[in-house]
Amino acid sequence: MIRYSLACVAEHEFEAWFSNSKAYDTQRKKKLVECPVCGSTEVKKQIMAPMVRSSDRAVPAEVAAAKAAAEIRQHIATTHDYVGEKFADEARSMYYGESELRPVWGEVTPEVAKDLLDEGVPAMPLPKPFAPEPPRRKARMN
Repeated sequence: MIRYSLACVAEHEFEAWFSNSKAYDTQRKKKLVECPVCGSTEVKKQIMAPMVRSSDRAVPAEVAAAKAAAEIRQHIATTHDYVGEKFADEARSMYYGESELRPVWGEVTPEVAKDLLDEGVPAMPLPKPFAPEPPRRKARMN
């Protein structure tokens, strides 16, 4: 596993893990690497220092990252209301004082996420490793 420090064209800095450098190159060319802040797929590697493990007892970074992601997913799933495709409407409604503040999560397109950011609405994209699975819709009977 290799960790890269990345930045998008809007200069948002973030990190991402890849199985090797070729995996990064392949995913970047397919526009699968995206900024967690604005959703841009125009990203580049940043200069970074190598990580040196200080002991054999150190937990591999990928195990620690997976554990942290699982804890975040669980926290969001148990403390936030899932609002699905109504996320932008809910976030705006709370921001403009039209409804009570509460923690919510859902889905929006990268364009809508950028619009929320431009409006100053406090919302941020959840990268896939941190987003819980959306609740399943109940089957409708005819």
